[in-house]
Amino acid sequence: MRIVFAGTPDFAATALKALIQAGHDIVGVYSQPDRPAGRGRKLVPGPVKQVALDADIPVFQPLSLKPEEAQQELAHLKPDVMIVAAYGLILPKAVLDIPTHGCLNIHASLLPRWRGAAPIHRAIAAGDSETGITIMQMDEGLDTGDMLLKVTTAIQPDDTGGSLHDRLADLGGEAIVEALDKLQKGQLSPEPQNNDEACYAHKLSKEEGHLDWQRSADELARLVRAFNPWPGTFTDLGDQRIRFHLAEAVNQDSGQAPGTVLKRERDGIDIACGSGTLRVTRVQLPGTRAQSVNDLINGGKPVLMPGQELH
Repeated sequence: MRIVFAGTPDFAATALKALIQAGHDIVGVYSQPDRPAGRGRKLVPGPVKQVALDADIPVFQPLSLKPEEAQQELAHLKPDVMIVAAYGLILPKAVLDIPTHGCLNIHASLLPRWRGAAPIHRAIAAGDSETGITIMQMDEGLDTGDMLLKVTTAIQPDDTGGSLHDRLADLGGEAIVEALDKLQKGQLSPEPQNNDEACYAHKLSKEEGHLDWQRSADELARLVRAFNPWPGTFTDLGDQRIRFHLAEAVNQDSGQAPGTVLKRERDGIDIACGSGTLRVTRVQLPGTRAQSVNDLINGGKPVLMPGQELH
């Protein structure tokens, strides 16, 4: 089949690599326009575009797929199917109707749970025990189309947003290759989503990473993992903003006010929460790199000392 692929970040690039390695005929790749990056703010191609360039696949980067000109450009590629993964642009109905078999989306959750922009992070933060990949037939709604194939993975107690992202990216590549094989054989069976079970993974904001010490230690530990490496979690000590990279919940109540540093030892810094205690094991002070608590103590700075209050 003639395949058009649409995606932008690393998650999508992994799927594109899998399709290339499986020998599929990819006649064009759509990706968002290059973004400025680094100190020089030079335009840098996204991961999907770079994979396409390396494989000599034509790349298209329209600002929108709503103009008729952009839609005609896509139609000229005569795609049998369009594969979409974290593309970042809305596909109008006119675009959805161009490929013979429509558009298939690689979504990083077990739909209908966690429709929307940030399913990986939201699943960890909510305490879900499992997640996965859903290959979905796209329609005009937000992740509302029929489900074609699902692959499940357990969320491990030490999974971060980064580790789960990478595992799901690999699963997404495997799942779309399997789905295309079944599509060619006529073996895909569309399953409608139960809208009553739907929930939304709203886009992440940096301010969400500001830890509210009134919450439970379990909630905060999940948030630290979910937002690692991006957008990160932080707390304020006076006028210093301190970032937390690794933490775990300790199920013991101290009786101290939430946000109070209880102890600072080489195995971690304990902080009182609304219920339970959060033990932080990797931190980042302003203007420095992330470091273990052991290295923080060796550095001798009187930061995160017992009795100090965080906000």
